Amino acid sequence: MTRIGVISDTHMEADTAAFPKTILDDFKNVDMIIHAGDLGSLKVLELLKSACKNVYAVRGNMDPHTVAGKLPEKEIIKVGRYKIGVTHGIGAPARLLDLVKEKFKDDPVDVVVFGHSHQPFNEKIGGILFFNPGSPVDKMFAPYNSYGIIEVNDEIQASIMRI
Repeated sequence: MTRIGVISDTHMEADTAAFPKTILDDFKNVDMIIHAGDLGSLKVLELLKSACKNVYAVRGNMDPHTVAGKLPEKEIIKVGRYKIGVTHGIGAPARLLDLVKEKFKDDPVDVVVFGHSHQPFNEKIGGILFFNPGSPVDKMFAPYNSYGIIEVNDEIQASIMRI
């Protein structure tokens, strides 16, 4: 089994002291971490790599050039026999899912991880699992703070983890 920690919308600049310790502790027990954008700073990647060396990340719409210039807009990660697409997302929350679907319309993926809305989402649509871990730090737009865990074995199981 492969256990994947999933996070998005950390929006942390140079100071990562507010990063929830609960997440770092849990991410010490994963095989891989996916960050779906809006890191805020490359220091967030360093922090995640302190828990697990295998980290993938995409840029978000709010990432400064120092971050966005080093990360792709879209990533496809192979895990066993499955493919996981990762993007941040853009635009109004009401259209976010449609825009994310459009981004991967020509890619045979099993899971799409995205962020942007700060709203946790975990739903299978048309045979593809769409997964937004929410935000671990937002207090304005998120219904609660959260991150995600995806477990890949014979099947894919995804969970939103409330902090």
